[in-house]
Amino acid sequence: MFNFKTRSLKTLTASLCAGVLLSAGATQAQAKESFRMSTLGPGSSPYMVMTHFANTVNKELPEYSIVVNATGVAPKHALDTAKGRGEFFMMSPSIHNYMKSGGGMFGKIKSAQDLSQNLRAVFMFPMGLYQAVTYAEDDIQSLKDIKGKRVFAGPPGGVARRTVETMIRAATGYEAGEDYTSVKLGHESASQAFQDHNIDVYFNATVAPSPVISQIALTNKVRFIGVDMDTFNSNPELQKLVSIPGYSIKPLEPGVYGENQVNEEPVYTIGINVGIATNKDLDEETIYKMTKAYWDGLEAQKESTPWLRNLSLESVFADMNMPMHPGAARYFREIGLDVPEVK
Repeated sequence: MFNFKTRSLKTLTASLCAGVLLSAGATQAQAKESFRMSTLGPGSSPYMVMTHFANTVNKELPEYSIVVNATGVAPKHALDTAKGRGEFFMMSPSIHNYMKSGGGMFGKIKSAQDLSQNLRAVFMFPMGLYQAVTYAEDDIQSLKDIKGKRVFAGPPGGVARRTVETMIRAATGYEAGEDYTSVKLGHESASQAFQDHNIDVYFNATVAPSPVISQIALTNKVRFIGVDMDTFNSNPELQKLVSIPGYSIKPLEPGVYGENQVNEEPVYTIGINVGIATNKDLDEETIYKMTKAYWDGLEAQKESTPWLRNLSLESVFADMNMPMHPGAARYFREIGLDVPEVK
C-alpha cells in the first residue's frame, strides 16, 4: 500500500538536505577572505592612504575583505604582523631599522631580529612631515618657547614620540618631563585636546595640508614652529636623526593652511616616507591582485581626491629597507619598474 506520510517525510527530508547544500554553496560563494590592516589614527596620512587601499580592495576584489585597525602603535603593529596576528601594517623604515638591529624600542624583545625576517613591503608612500602647530595667540615663536608647556609629541611607545622628543632635545637641550610636559595621549584624543586648548603644541607627522590641522586653521590663527637650517646643518644629533632611514629635512611653506597661518617664511622640519607591509607568507597572487587593483585605478581618482596626488609610482620604493613581497614586485615589474633588491 502506498504510504503518503512516509513519502511526504522522505520528500521533505530530501528537500531540506538539498536546501542545506544550496545554502552552504551560496555561503561559500559569498565568503570573503578577511585581512586585518593596522595603521595610525584617523587624520594621519597613513590612515588615509591605508584606508583608501582597503576600500579599493574591498570594492574591486569582492573575494577579499580588509578591516582597518587604527589603534595601538606602529612597533606593536610590526610585531603582530611578523607573528601572523595581522596581515598588513604601516611600515616605517626607522622602525624596521630598529627591529632588524634589536635596538631602540625593540631592545628588550629578544625575538625582534628574527621576527623582522617575516616582513615584506608592498609599496612606499610619503607620510608627510612632522608639523608642530600652536595657536598664534599663545605667542610660541620657536621650540625654545615650549619650556613649561604641554606638548603632544606622539603616542606613548611610538616612533613619532621618540623622533619629536629627540628633535626637541637636540635643538633646545630640553628634556621631556623636566622642561616641558610630554602629553600621553593617542593621535585622535590629542587632536581633540589641542582643539580644546588643553595642549599648547601639537605635533603630527602627516601630509600638508593635514585635514585635522586644516579644520583648526579654519577658525583660528595658527603658527608652525620648527628648526632653522643652520641648526639642522651644524647639530650632530640632528644630523644623526635625519640620517635614519626614511627621514629627510623638509620645508613647510607659508600659506599652506590659508590666511590663518601666520608664518611668513618656510618652517623646516623632518619629512618621512613610510609604506604598507605584510607578512612574507601571504599568498603571492593575493598581494599581486591587491597591488594591481590599487595602482591601476589610482590616477583616475586624483582629480576628485586632491590628497591622492601625493602618491606616485616614483616613490613606491623610496627609503624601502625591507624586501618587497613577490606579489607586489611582480606587479611593479609588469608595468616596467626596476624593483630594488633589499636584504
